[in-house]
Amino acid sequence: MKKNYPLLFVFLLLGAGTAWYVFSNNEKKATNTLGWDRKFKVDNIDEVEKVFIAKRTGETITLTRNGDHWLKNGQYRVSPNAMENVLEVVGEVTLKFVPTRAALDNIVKQLAARGIKVEVYGKGDKLLKSYYVGGVSPDARATYFIMEGSEQPMAVELPHMEGQVRTRFDLKGDDWRDRTVFDYQPEEIQSVSIEYPQQRNKSFKLERKGSSFDIQPFYENVQSIDRPVVDGLVEGFFVNFEKRIAESYDSEYAFKDSVRATIPFTIITIKDIKGQEKRSVFYPYYKRDAETGVRYTDVVERYFTEINGEDWLLTQHRVFEDLFWPYQAFFEPVGTAIKD
Repeated sequence: MKKNYPLLFVFLLLGAGTAWYVFSNNEKKATNTLGWDRKFKVDNIDEVEKVFIAKRTGETITLTRNGDHWLKNGQYRVSPNAMENVLEVVGEVTLKFVPTRAALDNIVKQLAARGIKVEVYGKGDKLLKSYYVGGVSPDARATYFIMEGSEQPMAVELPHMEGQVRTRFDLKGDDWRDRTVFDYQPEEIQSVSIEYPQQRNKSFKLERKGSSFDIQPFYENVQSIDRPVVDGLVEGFFVNFEKRIAESYDSEYAFKDSVRATIPFTIITIKDIKGQEKRSVFYPYYKRDAETGVRYTDVVERYFTEINGEDWLLTQHRVFEDLFWPYQAFFEPVGTAIKD
Protein backbone atom coordinates (compact mmCIF):
# COMPACT_ATOMS: atom_id res chain seq x y z
CA MET A 1 0.00 0.00 0.00
CA LYS A 2 2.85 2.34 0.84
CA LYS A 3 4.08 1.99 -2.74
CA ASN A 4 0.86 3.66 -3.95
CA TYR A 5 1.24 6.77 -1.78
CA PRO A 6 3.30 8.71 -4.33
CA LEU A 7 0.76 7.99 -7.09
CA LEU A 8 -2.10 8.99 -4.81
CA PHE A 9 -0.35 12.26 -3.94
CA VAL A 10 0.21 13.09 -7.63
CA PHE A 11 -3.43 12.27 -8.40
CA LEU A 12 -4.69 14.56 -5.60
CA LEU A 13 -2.34 17.34 -6.70
CA LEU A 14 -3.51 17.10 -10.33
CA GLY A 15 -7.12 17.02 -9.19
CA ALA A 16 -6.69 20.13 -7.08
CA GLY A 17 -4.96 21.91 -9.97
CA THR A 18 -7.74 20.99 -12.38
CA ALA A 19 -10.41 22.13 -9.93
CA TRP A 20 -8.64 25.48 -9.43
CA TYR A 21 -8.28 25.96 -13.21
CA VAL A 22 -11.95 25.23 -13.88
CA PHE A 23 -13.12 27.45 -11.02
CA SER A 24 -10.81 30.29 -12.08
CA ASN A 25 -11.98 30.12 -15.69
CA ASN A 26 -15.61 29.99 -14.67
CA GLU A 27 -15.10 33.02 -12.46
CA LYS A 28 -13.45 34.94 -15.32
CA LYS A 29 -16.26 33.93 -17.66
CA ALA A 30 -18.84 35.15 -15.20
CA THR A 31 -17.05 38.50 -14.96
CA ASN A 32 -16.51 38.87 -18.68
CA THR A 33 -20.06 37.94 -19.57
CA LEU A 34 -21.70 40.39 -17.16
CA GLY A 35 -24.59 41.86 -19.13
CA TRP A 36 -23.71 45.05 -21.00
CA ASP A 37 -26.58 46.81 -19.28
CA ARG A 38 -25.27 45.87 -15.82
CA LYS A 39 -21.65 46.96 -16.05
CA PHE A 40 -21.51 50.71 -15.59
CA LYS A 41 -17.92 51.14 -14.44
CA VAL A 42 -14.96 51.92 -16.69
CA ASP A 43 -12.21 49.37 -16.00
CA ASN A 44 -9.28 51.75 -16.54
CA ILE A 45 -10.08 55.16 -15.13
CA ASP A 46 -6.86 56.58 -16.63
CA GLU A 47 -8.47 56.20 -20.06
CA VAL A 48 -11.18 58.72 -19.22
CA GLU A 49 -10.61 62.08 -20.94
CA LYS A 50 -14.08 63.64 -20.79
CA VAL A 51 -17.32 63.34 -18.84
CA PHE A 52 -20.47 64.95 -20.25
CA ILE A 53 -23.41 65.58 -17.89
CA ALA A 54 -26.86 66.75 -18.98
CA LYS A 55 -29.76 67.54 -16.67
CA ARG A 56 -33.50 67.72 -17.30
CA THR A 57 -33.29 71.44 -16.51
CA GLY A 58 -31.31 71.95 -19.71
CA GLU A 59 -28.00 72.56 -17.93
CA THR A 60 -25.05 70.73 -19.47
CA ILE A 61 -21.55 70.33 -18.04
CA THR A 62 -18.52 69.05 -19.90
CA LEU A 63 -15.55 68.03 -17.77
CA THR A 64 -12.32 67.60 -19.74
CA ARG A 65 -8.89 66.45 -18.65
CA ASN A 66 -6.24 69.16 -19.05
CA GLY A 67 -2.85 67.92 -17.89
CA ASP A 68 -2.89 67.61 -14.09
CA HIS A 69 -6.35 69.14 -13.69
CA TRP A 70 -9.83 69.21 -15.24
CA LEU A 71 -11.78 72.02 -16.86
CA LYS A 72 -15.49 72.78 -16.72
CA ASN A 73 -16.86 73.67 -20.16
CA GLY A 74 -13.33 74.38 -21.35
CA GLN A 75 -13.10 77.51 -19.20
CA TYR A 76 -12.85 77.02 -15.44
CA ARG A 77 -10.77 74.68 -13.32
CA VAL A 78 -12.86 71.97 -11.72
CA SER A 79 -12.76 71.46 -7.95
CA PRO A 80 -10.38 68.52 -7.34
CA ASN A 81 -12.76 67.10 -4.74
CA ALA A 82 -15.78 67.28 -7.07
CA MET A 83 -13.81 65.63 -9.87
CA GLU A 84 -12.50 62.86 -7.62
CA ASN A 85 -16.07 62.10 -6.56
CA VAL A 86 -17.23 61.80 -10.17
CA LEU A 87 -14.29 59.63 -11.24
CA GLU A 88 -14.76 57.38 -8.23
CA VAL A 89 -18.27 56.56 -9.41
CA VAL A 90 -17.21 56.21 -13.06
CA GLY A 91 -14.44 53.78 -12.14
CA GLU A 92 -15.88 51.83 -9.21
CA VAL A 93 -19.70 51.73 -9.38
CA THR A 94 -21.05 48.17 -9.20
CA LEU A 95 -24.38 46.40 -9.38
CA LYS A 96 -26.10 46.07 -6.00
CA PHE A 97 -29.35 44.41 -7.08
CA VAL A 98 -31.85 44.18 -9.91
CA PRO A 99 -35.06 46.00 -8.91
CA THR A 100 -38.25 44.00 -8.64
CA ARG A 101 -41.01 44.31 -11.22
CA ALA A 102 -43.21 45.99 -8.62
CA ALA A 103 -40.69 48.82 -8.19
CA LEU A 104 -40.03 49.42 -11.89
CA ASP A 105 -42.91 51.80 -12.59
CA ASN A 106 -41.83 54.30 -9.94
CA ILE A 107 -38.14 54.00 -10.84
CA VAL A 108 -38.82 54.68 -14.52
CA LYS A 109 -40.99 57.69 -13.67
CA GLN A 110 -38.18 59.14 -11.58
CA LEU A 111 -35.67 58.57 -14.37
CA ALA A 112 -37.98 60.28 -16.86
CA ALA A 113 -38.54 63.27 -14.59
CA ARG A 114 -35.15 63.70 -12.90
CA GLY A 115 -32.70 61.54 -14.80
CA ILE A 116 -29.17 62.88 -15.31
CA LYS A 117 -27.46 61.71 -18.47
CA VAL A 118 -23.79 60.79 -18.15
CA GLU A 119 -21.49 60.10 -21.08
CA VAL A 120 -17.92 58.98 -20.47
CA TYR A 121 -15.32 59.37 -23.22
CA GLY A 122 -11.78 58.15 -23.76
CA LYS A 123 -9.11 59.37 -26.15
CA GLY A 124 -10.24 60.49 -29.56
CA ASP A 125 -13.74 61.09 -28.17
CA LYS A 126 -14.35 57.35 -28.00
CA LEU A 127 -17.60 56.74 -26.10
CA LEU A 128 -16.89 54.37 -23.21
CA LYS A 129 -20.19 54.48 -21.29
CA SER A 130 -23.54 56.22 -21.62
CA TYR A 131 -26.19 55.94 -18.92
CA TYR A 132 -28.79 57.82 -16.89
CA VAL A 133 -28.62 58.44 -13.15
CA GLY A 134 -32.00 58.35 -11.42
CA GLY A 135 -33.31 58.49 -7.88
CA VAL A 136 -32.33 56.48 -4.81
CA SER A 137 -33.63 53.29 -3.24
CA PRO A 138 -36.07 53.53 -0.29
CA ASP A 139 -33.26 52.87 2.21
CA ALA A 140 -31.03 55.48 0.45
CA ARG A 141 -28.22 52.93 0.11
CA ALA A 142 -28.38 52.51 -3.67
CA THR A 143 -28.91 54.67 -6.74
CA TYR A 144 -30.86 53.67 -9.85
CA PHE A 145 -28.90 53.71 -13.12
CA ILE A 146 -30.05 52.65 -16.55
CA MET A 147 -27.75 52.08 -19.49
CA GLU A 148 -28.70 53.97 -22.63
CA GLY A 149 -30.54 51.56 -24.93
CA SER A 150 -31.67 49.34 -22.08
CA GLU A 151 -35.17 48.97 -20.66
CA GLN A 152 -34.10 47.59 -17.27
CA PRO A 153 -32.89 49.98 -14.54
CA MET A 154 -30.32 48.68 -12.05
CA ALA A 155 -29.59 49.57 -8.44
CA VAL A 156 -25.89 50.39 -8.05
CA GLU A 157 -23.49 51.31 -5.26
CA LEU A 158 -19.88 52.07 -4.43
CA PRO A 159 -18.49 48.91 -2.79
CA HIS A 160 -16.74 50.68 0.09
CA MET A 161 -19.53 53.04 1.16
CA GLU A 162 -23.21 53.08 2.01
CA GLY A 163 -25.30 55.78 0.42
CA GLN A 164 -26.44 57.21 -2.88
CA VAL A 165 -24.15 58.69 -5.55
CA ARG A 166 -26.61 60.88 -7.47
CA THR A 167 -25.48 64.07 -5.73
CA ARG A 168 -22.00 63.68 -7.23
CA PHE A 169 -23.42 64.47 -10.67
CA ASP A 170 -26.02 66.98 -9.47
CA LEU A 171 -23.84 69.97 -8.56
CA LYS A 172 -24.99 73.37 -9.75
CA GLY A 173 -23.12 76.19 -11.46
CA ASP A 174 -20.08 77.33 -9.51
CA ASP A 175 -20.27 74.31 -7.20
CA TRP A 176 -18.18 72.53 -9.85
CA ARG A 177 -15.44 75.16 -9.81
CA ASP A 178 -12.10 75.07 -8.06
CA ARG A 179 -12.23 77.43 -5.05
CA THR A 180 -8.48 77.88 -4.79
CA VAL A 181 -7.54 81.55 -4.31
CA PHE A 182 -3.77 81.09 -3.93
CA ASP A 183 -1.61 78.03 -4.56
CA TYR A 184 2.03 78.95 -5.10
CA GLN A 185 5.27 77.30 -4.14
CA PRO A 186 7.73 79.85 -2.65
CA GLU A 187 10.10 79.58 -5.62
CA GLU A 188 7.24 80.40 -8.03
CA ILE A 189 6.61 83.86 -6.55
CA GLN A 190 8.25 86.87 -8.20
CA SER A 191 6.54 89.68 -6.29
CA VAL A 192 3.77 90.42 -3.81
CA SER A 193 2.16 93.70 -2.89
CA ILE A 194 -0.27 94.13 -0.01
CA GLU A 195 -2.31 97.29 0.40
CA TYR A 196 -4.11 98.18 3.59
CA PRO A 197 -6.10 101.29 2.55
CA GLN A 198 -6.84 102.22 6.16
CA GLN A 199 -3.37 101.34 7.45
CA ARG A 200 -1.03 102.76 4.84
CA ASN A 201 2.10 102.45 6.96
CA LYS A 202 1.62 98.65 6.98
CA SER A 203 1.32 98.35 3.18
CA PHE A 204 4.29 97.14 1.14
CA LYS A 205 5.72 95.93 -2.17
CA LEU A 206 8.00 92.90 -2.04
CA GLU A 207 10.03 91.73 -5.04
CA ARG A 208 12.52 88.95 -5.63
CA LYS A 209 15.91 90.28 -6.73
CA GLY A 210 18.07 87.31 -7.67
CA SER A 211 18.84 85.51 -4.41
CA SER A 212 17.61 88.35 -2.18
CA PHE A 213 14.49 90.48 -1.75
CA ASP A 214 13.60 94.14 -1.96
CA ILE A 215 10.79 95.50 0.22
CA GLN A 216 9.45 99.03 -0.04
CA PRO A 217 6.42 100.90 1.33
CA PHE A 218 3.45 100.67 -1.01
CA TYR A 219 2.60 104.36 -0.66
CA GLU A 220 5.19 106.99 -1.52
CA ASN A 221 4.44 109.18 1.51
CA VAL A 222 5.37 106.38 3.93
CA GLN A 223 8.96 106.38 5.18
CA SER A 224 10.98 103.29 4.27
CA ILE A 225 12.65 101.14 6.90
CA ASP A 226 16.43 101.29 6.83
CA ARG A 227 17.23 97.90 8.35
CA PRO A 228 18.33 94.61 6.73
CA VAL A 229 15.64 92.32 5.35
CA VAL A 230 15.59 88.84 6.90
CA ASP A 231 15.38 86.48 3.91
CA GLY A 232 14.10 83.64 6.09
CA LEU A 233 11.09 85.73 7.09
CA VAL A 234 10.30 86.40 3.44
CA GLU A 235 10.50 82.70 2.63
CA GLY A 236 8.21 81.96 5.58
CA PHE A 237 5.76 84.56 4.27
CA PHE A 238 5.81 82.98 0.80
CA VAL A 239 5.03 79.54 2.26
CA ASN A 240 1.66 80.94 3.40
CA PHE A 241 0.52 81.19 -0.23
CA GLU A 242 0.31 77.43 -0.61
CA LYS A 243 -3.26 76.10 -1.02
CA ARG A 244 -5.51 78.83 0.34
CA ILE A 245 -9.09 77.91 -0.54
CA ALA A 246 -12.31 79.95 -0.40
CA GLU A 247 -15.42 78.78 1.42
CA SER A 248 -17.67 79.17 -1.62
CA TYR A 249 -18.46 81.16 -4.73
CA ASP A 250 -21.06 83.89 -4.30
CA SER A 251 -21.39 85.01 -7.93
CA GLU A 252 -25.12 85.76 -7.61
CA TYR A 253 -24.74 88.10 -4.65
CA ALA A 254 -27.08 90.99 -5.39
CA PHE A 255 -25.22 93.81 -3.62
CA LYS A 256 -21.75 93.59 -5.15
CA ASP A 257 -21.75 97.23 -6.21
CA SER A 258 -22.59 98.30 -2.66
CA VAL A 259 -19.70 96.24 -1.32
CA ARG A 260 -17.32 97.64 -3.94
CA ALA A 261 -18.25 101.14 -2.81
CA THR A 262 -16.83 100.40 0.65
CA ILE A 263 -13.16 100.50 1.64
CA PRO A 264 -11.56 97.07 1.39
CA PHE A 265 -9.56 95.61 4.24
CA THR A 266 -6.71 94.65 1.95
CA ILE A 267 -5.71 94.17 -1.68
CA ILE A 268 -3.19 91.44 -2.46
CA THR A 269 -1.49 91.40 -5.85
CA ILE A 270 0.83 88.49 -6.60
CA LYS A 271 2.94 87.88 -9.69
CA ASP A 272 4.62 84.57 -10.45
CA ILE A 273 7.95 84.04 -12.20
CA LYS A 274 6.10 83.51 -15.51
CA GLY A 275 4.66 87.01 -15.30
CA GLN A 276 1.07 85.96 -14.53
CA GLU A 277 -0.63 88.31 -12.07
CA LYS A 278 -3.57 87.81 -9.69
CA ARG A 279 -5.27 90.67 -7.83
CA SER A 280 -7.51 89.79 -4.89
CA VAL A 281 -9.58 92.38 -3.02
CA PHE A 282 -10.82 91.47 0.47
CA TYR A 283 -13.93 93.34 1.71
CA PRO A 284 -15.05 92.73 5.30
CA TYR A 285 -18.22 90.65 5.57
CA TYR A 286 -20.26 91.66 8.58
CA LYS A 287 -23.14 89.71 10.03
CA ARG A 288 -26.38 91.64 9.57
CA ASP A 289 -29.94 91.32 10.75
CA ALA A 290 -31.88 89.31 8.14
CA GLU A 291 -34.84 91.72 8.20
CA THR A 292 -33.32 95.17 8.75
CA GLY A 293 -29.88 94.64 7.23
CA VAL A 294 -28.34 96.41 10.24
CA ARG A 295 -24.85 95.23 11.18
CA TYR A 296 -24.87 93.73 14.65
CA THR A 297 -21.17 92.92 15.11
CA ASP A 298 -17.81 94.43 14.19
CA VAL A 299 -16.07 91.06 14.30
CA VAL A 300 -14.84 90.00 10.86
CA GLU A 301 -14.96 86.25 10.32
CA ARG A 302 -15.31 86.33 6.53
CA TYR A 303 -14.56 88.46 3.50
CA PHE A 304 -16.14 89.04 0.14
CA THR A 305 -13.16 88.41 -2.12
CA GLU A 306 -13.06 89.60 -5.73
CA ILE A 307 -10.38 88.08 -7.95
CA ASN A 308 -9.15 89.90 -11.05
CA GLY A 309 -12.39 91.88 -11.17
CA GLU A 310 -14.32 88.74 -12.20
CA ASP A 311 -14.80 86.03 -9.60
CA TRP A 312 -16.68 86.77 -6.39
CA LEU A 313 -16.07 84.43 -3.45
CA LEU A 314 -16.62 84.15 0.27
CA THR A 315 -13.40 83.54 2.23
CA GLN A 316 -12.76 82.84 5.91
CA HIS A 317 -10.49 85.05 8.00
CA ARG A 318 -9.00 82.07 9.86
CA VAL A 319 -7.86 80.55 6.53
CA PHE A 320 -6.24 83.72 5.14
CA GLU A 321 -5.05 85.61 8.22
CA ASP A 322 -1.50 84.24 7.88
CA LEU A 323 -1.14 86.28 4.67
CA PHE A 324 -1.93 89.62 6.30
CA TRP A 325 1.61 90.65 7.22
CA PRO A 326 2.59 94.29 7.86
CA TYR A 327 5.53 96.05 6.18
CA GLN A 328 7.48 96.12 9.47
CA ALA A 329 7.50 92.31 9.86
CA PHE A 330 10.33 91.53 7.40
CA PHE A 331 13.25 93.39 8.97
CA GLU A 332 15.82 92.76 11.67
CA PRO A 333 14.61 94.10 15.02
CA VAL A 334 15.78 97.52 16.17
CA GLY A 335 19.07 97.32 18.07
CA THR A 336 20.14 93.95 16.63
CA ALA A 337 23.90 93.71 16.93
CA ILE A 338 25.86 93.37 13.71
CA LYS A 339 28.55 90.71 13.96
CA ASP A 340 31.88 91.04 12.16
